[in-house]
Amino acid sequence: MRRERGIAKLKEADESKPFDFLVIGGGATGVGIAVDAASRGHRVALVEQSDFGKGTSSRSTKLVHGGVRYLQQGNVPLVMEALKERGILRRNAPHLVHDLPFVVPNYAWWESPFYGIGMKVYDALAGRYGFGPSKNLNFEETVAAIPTIEQEGLRGGVIYHDGQFDDARLLLDLAATAVEQGAVLANYTRVEGFLRDDENFLCGARCVDQETGDVLSVAAKTVINATGPFTDSVRRMDNEKARSMIRPSQGVHVVLPREFLPGDSAIMVPHTDDGRILFAIPWLGRVIVGTTDTPIDEVTLEPAAQEHEIDFILSHAARYLTKDPSRSDVLSVFVGIRPLAVAVSEAGDENTAKISREHILHVSNSGLLTVAGGKWTTYRKMAEDAVDSAETLAGVDSRECVTKTLNIHGHHQNARRFGDLSTYGSDAGDVDALLQSRPGYQDLLDDALTARAGEVVWAAREEMARTVEDFLARRTRSLLLDAKASVRASSRVAALMAEELGRSSSWQEEQVAGFAALAEQYSLGLG
Repeated sequence: MRRERGIAKLKEADESKPFDFLVIGGGATGVGIAVDAASRGHRVALVEQSDFGKGTSSRSTKLVHGGVRYLQQGNVPLVMEALKERGILRRNAPHLVHDLPFVVPNYAWWESPFYGIGMKVYDALAGRYGFGPSKNLNFEETVAAIPTIEQEGLRGGVIYHDGQFDDARLLLDLAATAVEQGAVLANYTRVEGFLRDDENFLCGARCVDQETGDVLSVAAKTVINATGPFTDSVRRMDNEKARSMIRPSQGVHVVLPREFLPGDSAIMVPHTDDGRILFAIPWLGRVIVGTTDTPIDEVTLEPAAQEHEIDFILSHAARYLTKDPSRSDVLSVFVGIRPLAVAVSEAGDENTAKISREHILHVSNSGLLTVAGGKWTTYRKMAEDAVDSAETLAGVDSRECVTKTLNIHGHHQNARRFGDLSTYGSDAGDVDALLQSRPGYQDLLDDALTARAGEVVWAAREEMARTVEDFLARRTRSLLLDAKASVRASSRVAALMAEELGRSSSWQEEQVAGFAALAEQYSLGLG
């Protein structure tokens, strides 16, 4: 997967040879659309203004789930769809998606039967796509599953099963899958405006290569807006009077050392002070606790946690853990923006926690197809619906969707045997061979991280990593796992990447300085 090839192919698309579809947005929805369209045999290109997954798609709670909260809200169709897609995703990407048991601790007499029945319904809705049966636990079984659970007043618990994944790694493998199917992808390629035909219909876009400043006029029969939180800004590029269809909300996650949750099970708190569900989840040797649901007015690529959100998470975690986490225990804080979709005719200040996570398709008068809303788990179904509509808009042959059974790049049934390289799936052998090819490539970038020097070279050479942040935040998850350790590793990453990409010493210095400034936001200050 080479960026240079993608840029070269974008330059070839003109009025005489347009793409069938041009997708704007390199998150789960956009890349999923590229996979779906290319695997049907359509000519599709995708451009992303920054890096793949820079926004929402690398900042999830790392769950592939049906949505217990949506079941509480009575949205059974959404839960059923998500549970089905959860099963499909585990089958298509077993190297990245796996089962995770969740324990709902019970402190009141009524909680065990209440939540026990609810989880049985969850199991039933999953049907043949189930991850494992739920059951009630007594006090001893609950403590055995969650050794650090607060025991005062504990009566027992309910255990159920959902899926866990590495969101950024899955997105990269989806991008590789799209390229393998014939799609053209380019990150750091920003859309600055649209091309229009004589009838004012969109027929492509003007894109700027962020690295060179070159302007590319990319012709396409249909343009698809899959930009998540930035949906409305793209729609207003088409029509400055377009009404908002995104109600943005941010979710904060706090990362703690594994000692706070040393078992193999996660904790699910079904009701917090603001009505949300709270999770404490083991992930890549750390514990993720979250999340919040805070309405915001401004959408940025780097949203910042608010003090009250961090306090909310730590105070609620303290209620359920024997050791109360403090700010000094926090290894990293990451924030994602939910692109909650509402009908363009709706108005008012709704509670964002109650807005549906279902997706919406919208076509403007000039033919811009917008896909908004949804959630990571249902990305494949969102893509299928979008391509079905795009085929009609583009006037191309309708072809059957094949992604239900399409193996995602890296597919491997026993990837865990590769140890720290398991997230590479079937690529692990090639990555390991690269690590062995040169002295120093096997060295850890920092003792607190699992990433190794040679992985930087692999990321730059095979995965379109263009910056230190790309590698430390998304090709590996170092920034999320330990912000301070990632800063210590940044100089070595910059040197390795500069050698591979042919960058200057001044580029290295700028990269290290820029990454340090970014990491300060993730670490509550590096002081």
